[in-house]
Amino acid sequence: MNKSLTERIEIKVRFNEADPLGIVWHGHYIRYFEDGREAFGNKYNIGYLDFYNNGYIVPVVKIECDYKRSLRYGESVIVETTYIPCEAAKLRFEYKLYNAANGQIVATGFSVQVFLDKEHSLLQLTNPPFFEEWKNTHGF
Repeated sequence: MNKSLTERIEIKVRFNEADPLGIVWHGHYIRYFEDGREAFGNKYNIGYLDFYNNGYIVPVVKIECDYKRSLRYGESVIVETTYIPCEAAKLRFEYKLYNAANGQIVATGFSVQVFLDKEHSLLQLTNPPFFEEWKNTHGF
């Protein structure tokens, strides 16, 4: 499977995300990943409420971030979120954060989410039917 879907959003670095020196605290990069995942879900109709309305929740079970450069208060970051298809019953997204002013990569990373039913039971073997339909609709 070489096909993928991507969404890009731009976020202005907020005052409360920076330390007294104006540098963004490292934990906020993970928040930018989340912002990207939400924008992706809204665009492609697989947001958290879409899962929930179909009887599932999709918690993050793994996340990694490789930091390349610092962001500062007042700058903008472009979050590029790409869905990476896989056969397993999970969601995988890859992220690239860019400084909007100069296009430099600020950070890269990925996240993995699994499907749980609303009672928090793990669905280990198969994707939920609505997600299989979503994948088929998008050519995966």
